[in-house]
Amino acid sequence: MDGHDTKHRDEQRFHGIAVAQGIARHTAVVHFSEEEEILPRPLDEADLPSEILRFEAALIATRVEILEIQQKITTAIGAQDASIFDAHLLVVEDRTLIDEVLRGLERERLNVEYIFQQVARRYCATLEAIDDPYLSERVVDIEDVSHRVIRHLLGKASRNPAAQSAPHIIVAHNLTPSDTAQLDRGLVQGFVTEVGSKTSHTAIMARSLEIPAIVGMQGICQQIQTGDDILIDGYSGLLILNPSSATLAAYERLARQKAQVAERLRLIRETASTTRDGRHIILSANVDLPEDLSDVAANGAEGIGLFRTEFLYLNREAPPGEEEQLEHYRNAAQLALPHSVIIRTLDIGGDKLASSLDTPEEENPFLGCRAIRFCLENPSIFKTQLRAILRAATLNNIRIMYPMISGVEELRLANRILEECKQELGSAGIPFNPWIEVGIMVETPSAVFTADHLARESRFFSIGTNDLIQYSIAVDRLNQRIAHLYNPTHPSILRMIRMVVDAGRAKGIWTGICGEMAADITLTPLLIGLGIEELSATSALVPRVKKAVQSLDASACEALAASALGLEDSAEILARSLAMAREHYGELLD
Repeated sequence: MDGHDTKHRDEQRFHGIAVAQGIARHTAVVHFSEEEEILPRPLDEADLPSEILRFEAALIATRVEILEIQQKITTAIGAQDASIFDAHLLVVEDRTLIDEVLRGLERERLNVEYIFQQVARRYCATLEAIDDPYLSERVVDIEDVSHRVIRHLLGKASRNPAAQSAPHIIVAHNLTPSDTAQLDRGLVQGFVTEVGSKTSHTAIMARSLEIPAIVGMQGICQQIQTGDDILIDGYSGLLILNPSSATLAAYERLARQKAQVAERLRLIRETASTTRDGRHIILSANVDLPEDLSDVAANGAEGIGLFRTEFLYLNREAPPGEEEQLEHYRNAAQLALPHSVIIRTLDIGGDKLASSLDTPEEENPFLGCRAIRFCLENPSIFKTQLRAILRAATLNNIRIMYPMISGVEELRLANRILEECKQELGSAGIPFNPWIEVGIMVETPSAVFTADHLARESRFFSIGTNDLIQYSIAVDRLNQRIAHLYNPTHPSILRMIRMVVDAGRAKGIWTGICGEMAADITLTPLLIGLGIEELSATSALVPRVKKAVQSLDASACEALAASALGLEDSAEILARSLAMAREHYGELLD
């Protein structure tokens, strides 16, 4: 935290939604978005072709601008976060919107920037009227793109929300994803917005940039002025205007405590993730991007429990070839030695779209042609990936994992294609590993209830708790109205985890978890007690989970899980697990 003097005014506190952890105290810079108000200008028929050319040029310039931002983000924090701008590119290329503008231009014969602004506003009003928070949040994407197009039509430069020369905290009504992407991390120490949610693109960007952020603080732009001394607490969602000496002292203590905890976690990174009574829990890392690989060993993980391959298919015109994939998989395997890498085959669909693949829009993409379903429908794409994995597996530390298997039939179909790949490689005299281990992600209730059958044809289970919870409780996590129903300690979820573990043990295979529950240290006692043998989390969170594992007794965790399985109240289940966590590693939870 910064140490400049406070103004002699009373302290005031405001509450919002914490979306990115951290503490920052700096000068406020209030940012008001500029809304260009376009006046209509009549045109002659002879002017229409030049107006159309201006419109096309503005769309092209906007597309180039978005691609430049996307490339900047890919370089800085990775392709997964940069893929947020795929939605912006879709707006620029939306034929329905473009054709409506052209029809309006022909019909009304007014300047194209006026016509475009009216069409864009109608689009936004239509989405805002739909009772769906996810669609309402996408209005921000359309507004962002439309402002860019209009500025190009008017010949104006793009705005920079953080054009400052000293460290500061941004206070704004809203920040678009591209605003957030352009923040100077050396100067912007945090931000607060009046609108937004934990699932908004801006919140995702803040977490990736690792700067404290609070959203949903309504009316804050009227309460704060540029130059005010503010402190933001990204852990609790608190903004403090003119923090008092006592408040500053309290936050200095909190900052020191968190620094001390971080140092203690650093010291245990090379130690084993074994409980106090001797049970070893394999603690591995989830990897989204190649640049994440260096963090695996640095954070003390035992290899890679989930190597996501979607990054290979994003932000490109054509899907990756076999040789390109082979290079990535072999590099991951080499860096993971002496530990293993579990490569998840392409998990596209749902909320993950790739411009290089032909993935048509679906009315309900989460229940549509995603993950293994897409691969089975597109065997040439699937076989290219499987051949690359088989070839990389000659290092003998690679496993394959199929996502979203719903039953034995899908598993057998996938394995049949895998066998075809082995035969093709063998016939061509290309070295590969014929004995590669194959496991599945358990993400659907149907997989849980047929786990005994699936265990006969799998070498391991990895429970994807994010989707399992969503599909089991029938709740969309992006829908704020029902987000509270997304509940990891729902009795049904605990019972399903136990069912999968028991089915695996009966056939001699292990069960891990690679969803968000694996990184939630309030639930670590429950997961150990339920018999989970592997936890795979984001690399940066591995030391926290390791400390939690080392602080617990497996026997006590088993007793906790046994009692929790008999409870009907999810809040009581969480309370019991949290109580054990606080007793043994409370310093990680404060």
